[in-house]
Amino acid sequence: MPDESEKELLQQFIKNAQAAVATVEVITANTSSLNAALQKQIGDDDAVLFASPNDVDANLFNDFLLNEKVIKNPDKEQLKHTKTGITDAFCGIASTGSVCVPVAQNLTSAVTMLTQRHIVVLNSNSIVPKPRDVFSENYLEGKGLKRSFSFITGPSATADMGPLVRGVHGPGKLHIIVLD
Repeated sequence: MPDESEKELLQQFIKNAQAAVATVEVITANTSSLNAALQKQIGDDDAVLFASPNDVDANLFNDFLLNEKVIKNPDKEQLKHTKTGITDAFCGIASTGSVCVPVAQNLTSAVTMLTQRHIVVLNSNSIVPKPRDVFSENYLEGKGLKRSFSFITGPSATADMGPLVRGVHGPGKLHIIVLD
């Protein structure tokens, strides 16, 4: 059971992620709950890119991986046409609602840049208070110092040429599943 400070960090994370136009759901950390949440999110999609997790227990995805829609080793056409992708995140940041996704492993770079919808799975106990905490030895066993990663705060958006447009430089939708 999380202590009060972990609960507060989780609530702050949810509030700030939603303010950044991400959707967030908190589920129990078990195989059937994760499978149900992922199935709901992929809905009628014909295919979904799946980057093998680095920080979330891979066994939690066992039921989901039985789905014939899941692509773990895509070809160029699948990368080009698949609308939804799933990664895990090694960290969430409460003050910004951001997730930290490693980019040098598996399909994470492709999913975070090429899909229209990005689904991120995050352990609730890996939420830190502020961005600087990602780079501290005091949090997450110093993981932020040992890997290349992206801070992702809400869906991709730009207003470079006028009104705000989502999904120009990456996914236009971000859904975060927090395992509690």
